Amino acid sequence: MVDVRGHSLRVDQPTDAGGADTAPTPTELFAASLVTCVAFYTGRYMLRHGMPRKGLGVRAEFVMATDRPARVAAVRMVIAPPPQLPEERRAGLLAVASHCTIHNALQRSPDIGIELAP
Repeated sequence: MVDVRGHSLRVDQPTDAGGADTAPTPTELFAASLVTCVAFYTGRYMLRHGMPRKGLGVRAEFVMATDRPARVAAVRMVIAPPPQLPEERRAGLLAVASHCTIHNALQRSPDIGIELAP
């Protein structure tokens, strides 16, 4: 269980990895954080330009690396824009989606420290 700002998220592993498979894995949540960030930014773009978000969808697939260290090797996202999105707004929507906070963090890797508590 992970607590974030008063919200509890269940996280688990598949049974073949020693978990009970009761919730998404950390890796699945990683991909979900990216796709939901893109969805938020694209939805905000639609609203900012006076267009409804109804019909907007974003889906993602990820592939794990086959070598070590264990990591996500690739993430592919597909944005399904609402049917009423004008052709001249498609490039803008894609540009906004490509600059969500999570995408930016992955493009410019943050410094990450891991330590043991005393």
